[in-house]
Amino acid sequence: MNHVLDADQIGWLIAGENLVISCCYFIIGSVIGYGVWRNRQAGVDPLVVTVAGIFLSCAFGHGLHVVGMLGLVNSHFWQAIADLLTVAIALRFLSFYKSFDLLACFSQIFASKIELENKNQLLETAMTELKQMQMQLVQQEKMSSLGQLVAGVAHEINNPINFIHGNLTYVEEYADYLLSIVNAYQAHFPVLPLPLHRLIEEVDLDFLQEDLPKILNSMKAGSDRIRQIVISLRNFSRLDEAELKVVNIHEGIDSTLMILHHRLQAKPERPEIKVIKDYANLSEVECYPSSLNQVMLNILTNAIDTLEEKITQKSHSEIQDNPPQITVKTSLTADKWVEITIEDNGVGIPEQLQPRIFDPFFTTKPVGKGTGISMSISHQIIVERHHGKLTCLSTFGQGTAFVIQIPLKQNAYALV
Repeated sequence: MNHVLDADQIGWLIAGENLVISCCYFIIGSVIGYGVWRNRQAGVDPLVVTVAGIFLSCAFGHGLHVVGMLGLVNSHFWQAIADLLTVAIALRFLSFYKSFDLLACFSQIFASKIELENKNQLLETAMTELKQMQMQLVQQEKMSSLGQLVAGVAHEINNPINFIHGNLTYVEEYADYLLSIVNAYQAHFPVLPLPLHRLIEEVDLDFLQEDLPKILNSMKAGSDRIRQIVISLRNFSRLDEAELKVVNIHEGIDSTLMILHHRLQAKPERPEIKVIKDYANLSEVECYPSSLNQVMLNILTNAIDTLEEKITQKSHSEIQDNPPQITVKTSLTADKWVEITIEDNGVGIPEQLQPRIFDPFFTTKPVGKGTGISMSISHQIIVERHHGKLTCLSTFGQGTAFVIQIPLKQNAYALV
């Protein structure tokens, strides 16, 4: 069977072909023209405008060819006008022969631009990582210096306080002996010579006998307090435990709270920040004690800051109804992970800012009060060093809770 197209079918085929070509030329010319218009403030390149004109004139010519086939009067005349316009624009295009090399290299320039943008992106990423690493090194150096200072102070205080504490026992014993002797003298010699009687009244012997044991008990309590502070300072610094150790994390929490005790105490402008401890019966945890103490110090410091901020925003009656407090809770999950939750009833964090809490250099504190690296470093210590999780749960206006989760044993992760 022979399939032969008649003249009308061939005409319509040619018309359709010219219509498609016209549309393609028009789209290309329009896209180039739109690009020139968008970037007009940076300058208009005549070569690019001429190229756009060529495409548009070609679109016009092929469009007239289609219309002519459909019965346009004087179609050959209008076709000649369109071709003449195309030739004129083409001659103008040839006048930019000096720019042909640039046009030929356009694809290379475009590729170089993309490569340069990629390299700039890599440089920006590297710069951000470098700044983060620099701040982390500075923070680690500060913590190391603080640990050395704390350990040195604890060592210097430890010797004299042990001497005082040890001798107070004997002083208390000797004072009891002396008071017993005085009581015995008073019992055997109720009538004393006048000068001795005046001396007893002058020194107020009755008050002395009553107050001396109280003074000695106060001195003993004070020495016990100082010894506890020294122990807490040494536990917090843990210079000898920078590597993986098995420790009681409750001691680390208590030591950190001892370091921050002066910030928790009541002040003229605000009441005491109460600390509620809810410790589970945990076995010893394998961790990096010094680093873990640093994380808890950072979180507790932020909690105190946000509570102080809340106090400045509330009235006295509101503070009494909802006094500032921090809750520290520990627990052991079913899959043998230790969970430490530090929660405050402060101002909370807006929901839109919560995803950025652990970003380097991000802080919600006023300028000059926060560096924005403490939580980033804390996240790194928990996630990268302890193979754990650090999450933030906050309700704006009600408070914030940071949840630390670390494996009970790190050996399984250390072997991976």
